[in-house]
Amino acid sequence: MEIFDYVIVGAGSAASVLANRLSATGVSVCVLESGPVDRNPFIHMPAGFVKTLFNPAITWPFQTEGTEWTAGRRIPTTQGRTLGGSGSVNGMVFVRGQAADYDDWAQRGNAGWSYADVLPYFKSIERRVGPADERYRGRDGELPVTDLPWRHPLCEAFIDGAAGLGYRRNDDYNGASADGVGYYQRVIENERRVNAARAFLYPAMKRDNLTVRTDAQATAIVLEGRTARGVRYLRGGIAHQVHEVQARREVIVCAGTINSPKLLQLSGIGPGRLLQELGIPVLHDLAGVGENLSDHYSPRIVVRARHTQTINSLVRGPRLLAEAAKWLLRKPSVLGLSAAIIYAFGKSDPKLARPDSTVIFTPASYRAGKLGSLDTFPGMTCGAWQMRPRSSGSVRIQSTNAALAPLIQPNYLADEGDRQVLLAAIRMARQILATPSVAAYYECEELPGVNVQSDNELLAFARQYGSSCYHLVGTCRMGPASDATAVVDEQLRVRGIEGLRIADASIMPTVTSGNTYAPALMIGAKAADMILGRTLAPAEGFAVMPASDTPARRPAQGGGRHAQTPAQTPAEIAAEIASKKSALTPL
Repeated sequence: MEIFDYVIVGAGSAASVLANRLSATGVSVCVLESGPVDRNPFIHMPAGFVKTLFNPAITWPFQTEGTEWTAGRRIPTTQGRTLGGSGSVNGMVFVRGQAADYDDWAQRGNAGWSYADVLPYFKSIERRVGPADERYRGRDGELPVTDLPWRHPLCEAFIDGAAGLGYRRNDDYNGASADGVGYYQRVIENERRVNAARAFLYPAMKRDNLTVRTDAQATAIVLEGRTARGVRYLRGGIAHQVHEVQARREVIVCAGTINSPKLLQLSGIGPGRLLQELGIPVLHDLAGVGENLSDHYSPRIVVRARHTQTINSLVRGPRLLAEAAKWLLRKPSVLGLSAAIIYAFGKSDPKLARPDSTVIFTPASYRAGKLGSLDTFPGMTCGAWQMRPRSSGSVRIQSTNAALAPLIQPNYLADEGDRQVLLAAIRMARQILATPSVAAYYECEELPGVNVQSDNELLAFARQYGSSCYHLVGTCRMGPASDATAVVDEQLRVRGIEGLRIADASIMPTVTSGNTYAPALMIGAKAADMILGRTLAPAEGFAVMPASDTPARRPAQGGGRHAQTPAQTPAEIAAEIASKKSALTPL
């Protein structure tokens, strides 16, 4: 039986940082990763995300359960399964979120998680390349965060159009203010993706005290009473040999928002009724395991462009060869682009204190709004989503078979308030696309089409074409003892179990106001210090938000300020659309 000081389940974003920081102190660490080494060449070519995101060899091809608000569709919500985890297949944009996101975490009863507390950890992981206010940005971390050197007239036109509508040009949304319009920052350097494995894990693997095992799928946390002692895992291809590794000090689960609660449930830690129904001995009845799932849901507007070449044509024929040559020479190329190029953060209501809506823009379009297959015409895409959805769902195993995917139900758009904010975001996107700056390149709207105008018509479009943003969080939520759905405390220790922590996006009390890659890396860095009994001093000049004695609770499904207005069902919306087809107004 092999024994290490710490056993980490998963080698994704948070785990890579955690393994690096722990092993640097001389303790022995074993990392178990279910997927292979990140050798696939498309991982390291930024534009290769269209090839990797749905590749089952390096991803978990998860799908959500269908609901009325997704037109019964099962939505792909892929998660990474290789060294670097989802950071090896994601869109590579680097967004911390808003300061108030973390102040809200602290006020929900999580001491030490306010913006002042987490800012030093964000700074510690990044090597910001380019201009920056160093009160907010780090220069000495392992992960390069760069600006986009590539320019396209459509991108400039979109920014000009938004600025003309009053959106502030913001060169650093990860700095003093997270609003406005501008170019996304990326984890790309010299036209290559720099995933968490390359930045954090590989340098640490040079140490003799760090062991990384790939193709090692964890199947259970080994418990001795209420203490975690190790991890059981499968390895060996077809033979599926069962192995076990023990932890002298702690087991740390970093398997992600889907697989972390799945592993706990398989191990007998979770909602007692669910475990009993599946015949799993209830070793610790912890109601919140797998609950509180949250994600960003986004429909995408597709516009046919004119008078310019878009990425659609730049990756075909001789032009692709030219772009490939530039990429090989580490010069700006479409093959070195992140998934989204431009952001605009706005408000669904002018009276709001901070933005609640995101519009993302790229001068490319995909067939039927799907990644992986570009349209044959020159196109541009504008996605829209609500930053802080109130709808929430669950992840629940459906079998004792560790190879079987759990049931994943985010309940997209179940909350009426979410639908209202999404409508505002869609209209925000259309408003920018209709500005004079963009008009010179605007031929027609392909999706949803100019005949789709009313709230109900736009909601029908959203339920038919919306997709996951792959920003899943919350299924092992952090919270105080007074929160019956909390899984971990503010030190990320699983409540009621000794020697067991969780450190990944699943612990987020609420989803941040943006992509979740940067926050996951921060969680890994902060978790390492918690385990080692140390902490970075809070950032000066920011209020350290006190933890509330009573955790803020997410409203029940259908709750919130819109709860008194009965929402039309999808069937009623379809009937209304059919009755109005002859009276639709053009854009």
